[in-house]
Amino acid sequence: MTVKEMSEKLSLKVICMPDGDREVSGGYAGDLLSWVMGRAKSGDAWVTIMSNLNIIAVASLADPSCIILSEGVALDEAVRARAESQGVNVLSSELDTFALCAKIAKEI
Repeated sequence: MTVKEMSEKLSLKVICMPDGDREVSGGYAGDLLSWVMGRAKSGDAWVTIMSNLNIIAVASLADPSCIILSEGVALDEAVRARAESQGVNVLSSELDTFALCAKIAKEI
């Protein structure tokens, strides 16, 4: 399924979606950025509560299909703009990380 399809199916809020046709092939949940860099796979939907500029740098290296901010975490405008310019899809959800991951796992 694509990022756009997943966002619609799971009622995720779109923060920025420069590449909504990107395929989601798996999932990864983590907040320790060095850990995510080494373990997330290209095409994963990455679920995190981190919202600083470093998540965009990690996404550029790990190549997830999207970043999903859980637990209602907001994204700074400067970070949103960087995500847009780097082609990183960013979505959000009010669900806690566990519940969100469970929903994603059922869909992919």
